[in-house]
Amino acid sequence: MTIRFEHEGAVAILTIDRPEVRNALDFKTSDELIEAWRNFSDDDGLRVAVLIGAGDKAFCAGADLRGVAEFYRSLTSAERLRRADREPGLGGITRNLAVDKPIVAAINGHCLAGGLEIALACDLRVAADHATFGLPEVTRGIIPGAGGTQRLPRLIGPERALDLILTGRRIDAEEALRIGLVSVVVPFKELRATALALASRIAENAPLAVRAAKAAVWRGLDLPLEEGLRLEQLLAEPVRQSDDAREGPAAFFEKRKAEFKGR
Repeated sequence: MTIRFEHEGAVAILTIDRPEVRNALDFKTSDELIEAWRNFSDDDGLRVAVLIGAGDKAFCAGADLRGVAEFYRSLTSAERLRRADREPGLGGITRNLAVDKPIVAAINGHCLAGGLEIALACDLRVAADHATFGLPEVTRGIIPGAGGTQRLPRLIGPERALDLILTGRRIDAEEALRIGLVSVVVPFKELRATALALASRIAENAPLAVRAAKAAVWRGLDLPLEEGLRLEQLLAEPVRQSDDAREGPAAFFEKRKAEFKGR
């Protein structure tokens, strides 16, 4: 197995375990990661996921070009487009595989090409201080094809995104923090614990509310404000009727920790 699936309480930990190739994804690893995402989604006992790469050299260096690139070159343009329309992208969450629970990327080392695109498909990104980031595809005669041209501008703005996409340059963790690509930078030894603490804090909250809030944010980005506000109410109303919505205020007034059941 090249994907390790563990959990600590309500937090799932998915580890890309190919450190010998900087955790690059071949088809076998990608398929295992897709299965892990589906297992996480289907398990009501798991509320948040942390994605990390094995070792200290790389989060993920993208697709394993020795096999993946050769396969895609063997397809016609029409075959590649049909595949893109119906199948999950490399690593699963970049395309055609929606996960409605929060995902935290714990970025250790190189986070490049498809690896950065996977990190962009996560909800939050925590980086080690030696991490590097880049979308070098144009230097190889192609463009980012797993969401990089779409998610990066939405996250850091089009001008900053174009700087990275059109030059193919790498940036360090300090610059990634400054431009909003990551939210936290910590020493490598603290990375896993920091990501797990963030995930655990989210997991303590009402799961229905967390999932609705995630949907409201991401789906609302593509809408005009007035439509976004309507979407917010459509997502909020069912949550207001939940058992958890009664448990939260009750726990507050009784000065105890809330016990959310996801109902």
